[in-house]
Amino acid sequence: MKEKLLNWLNVALMCNLFLVLISFFWLAIAVVGETTGVNLGWNLWQKLWEPVFTPAIGILMAGAIVSGITSWISKKLNSKASSS
Repeated sequence: MKEKLLNWLNVALMCNLFLVLISFFWLAIAVVGETTGVNLGWNLWQKLWEPVFTPAIGILMAGAIVSGITSWISKKLNSKASSS
């Protein structure tokens, strides 16, 4: 059960990572378009920043912290079990 949960968490974090990366590339392209006067979705990106991209970045950071903590705890428990 624990392995299944961690596997699901890792898959969800990978999907979230791709969402954050895609939003970053969209931002870069939209900024270039905005400076050249071509509409490449800058206004839509700004509208989606608060409800979509900000939580996605927060979830990615929280997931990375939770994943690191669970890995650290698991290593500590395994080292205690092997030394006993």
